[in-house]
Amino acid sequence: MSRPIRQSAFAVAILTACLSGAAAAQDWALDGYDPVSYQDQGRAVPGRADIHTMWRGHLWLFSTDQHRLAFESNPRAYVPGFGGLCPVALSDGREVKGDPRHFVILGDRLYLTRSDSARRALMADPRDVLNDARRNFAGKGD
Repeated sequence: MSRPIRQSAFAVAILTACLSGAAAAQDWALDGYDPVSYQDQGRAVPGRADIHTMWRGHLWLFSTDQHRLAFESNPRAYVPGFGGLCPVALSDGREVKGDPRHFVILGDRLYLTRSDSARRALMADPRDVLNDARRNFAGKGD
């Protein structure tokens, strides 16, 4: 194989790998943040693509192997309430995806909010917001 053909084949292979990686990123749970880090470290920590598990059709990334093992032993302990929808928006009857960078942990449950102002609204009145959100989310599970 001549050098230009080899270089072209290599470029196509790299481009294909990048595109397939981008497609896989669309299935990343929590936009690639480590679900265990919220409770373990109290902050959103980006996961690593080489430390992951598949659960419920999504790829969950982790920052450490210990976090992956903790998640695999009990995923429901780490997944966000309301399927990742913002409880403040749900309390108003709207389904808006929460942003993994804006979160609240109430009790032992992670909730994602759509913004920092929604996070503050949830913290200001968690009981009423969650009760209203639960009523509007009824039948979809929490």
